[in-house]
Amino acid sequence: MALKTGDNGQHARAGFDFTGKHVLVIGASRAGIGAAIARAFAEAGAKVAITGVEPAADPADAHFPYTQLDVTDMQAIEALSAATPHLDVLVNCAAITARGEEMAPEFFSKVVDINLTGSMRCALAFQPQLAASQGSVINIASMYAGFGSPKNPAYGASKAAVQQLTKSLAIAWAPQGIRVNAVAPGFIVTAQSARSREDTTHVANVNARTPLGRWGEPEDIAGPVLFLASEAAKFMTGACIPVDGGYSVV
Repeated sequence: MALKTGDNGQHARAGFDFTGKHVLVIGASRAGIGAAIARAFAEAGAKVAITGVEPAADPADAHFPYTQLDVTDMQAIEALSAATPHLDVLVNCAAITARGEEMAPEFFSKVVDINLTGSMRCALAFQPQLAASQGSVINIASMYAGFGSPKNPAYGASKAAVQQLTKSLAIAWAPQGIRVNAVAPGFIVTAQSARSREDTTHVANVNARTPLGRWGEPEDIAGPVLFLASEAAKFMTGACIPVDGGYSVV
């Protein structure tokens, strides 16, 4: 099938058909990567549910079944799993960061608990459903998994660990037919990156270093996620795909 292009993430679903598949995106309540992934799966025919720590989803995504979920609460995660009899794709996208505040030990631990251990909790809770469907997990890592991050040390450390967790789960769960992969976004225009984008020098430096000359949009991450969840990637597990406009190869 020829690759289509278009606005609103339409290019993300070109060539992929998830009709009848059940997808859960953890961390999709705000405008950002999780929400873009949820929309792309829905456009490709999937039955999509989303979670977030906020009481309700962004109004643009209010049509998705929504569960308020704290990924540090294993009991709440297990309750959601019990209410989800079938699942084909789990996307772990819940994460926090606070530029310039992550040296404090308590906050450092909180970031790791959400970004890393939260992903592990969700993966474990939905492992039975994914084994039954021969499904897949897609974790959202980060370009910072491979770079030092003086302003975001907890975020960088947690995302490097997410990448390693992806490899370990891929090996552990391959006998059950579960594929586990990850995507490592670069600098993306989201609510989470708003604070860093207030630094005009930082924004200019990112643009100058990135071969494609811009920050990414959330929809730029959705296409690779759909690919990893699709039959086109059925011989891929333990992989982490950089989606950063070429930033990491300079």
